[in-house]
Amino acid sequence: MTKKLFFDAIVKFLIGVILVGTLIFLPAGTVLFFNGWLFMGVLFVPMFIAGIVMLIINPELLKKRLNAKEKEKEQGTVVKLSGLMFLAGFVVAGLGFRFNWYMLPRFAVIIATVVFLLSYVLYAEVLRENTYLSRTIEVQENQKVIDNGLYGIVRHPMYSATLLLFLSIPIILGSVYSFIIFLAYPFIIVKRIKSEEKFLEKELVGYSEYKKKVKFRLIPFVW
Repeated sequence: MTKKLFFDAIVKFLIGVILVGTLIFLPAGTVLFFNGWLFMGVLFVPMFIAGIVMLIINPELLKKRLNAKEKEKEQGTVVKLSGLMFLAGFVVAGLGFRFNWYMLPRFAVIIATVVFLLSYVLYAEVLRENTYLSRTIEVQENQKVIDNGLYGIVRHPMYSATLLLFLSIPIILGSVYSFIIFLAYPFIIVKRIKSEEKFLEKELVGYSEYKKKVKFRLIPFVW
């Protein structure tokens, strides 16, 4: 199983590298796009390391993270909207470099890179705290409500981390126009959270009580 899981993980990783690279550098018309390489590095190097760690420590979690096929129709729509956002955002960033559209200053890129990496650490902590996490909405056998650590602050810390991650991406790429496209993500994730919570209230024992205990879904003191 571990060999098959390793093979599946490597294949999906390489497909991701090729796909993202193509969406960024092809519209840019060159591989001499520093911001593109910077983003590829901060995205895929930690991802590769995290994958190896999960394969060694918790292969079952890695298997769940590789499964991206949604069973819920509404969530499938959310995934498609997210995919469209990424596609448009990457292409626009590449075109912005090619045609010399307004590029964000270096200090903004540096700050966004730091935020992205810190968000990755936050994401890793969420995975450590909740081994039931999968990329699809489901309730697993013997699953329990996690209510400590980051889950004691907000109900969906994974989405809090991805909010920071995804809004940092277009800034790392230096594109104001791409950032405008990525502003769709907060609306997409709100739709996903509302649907997910309805599902969890029905299927996960103790989730209704957890909602009363932890008031905020995504951002402390905001929502």
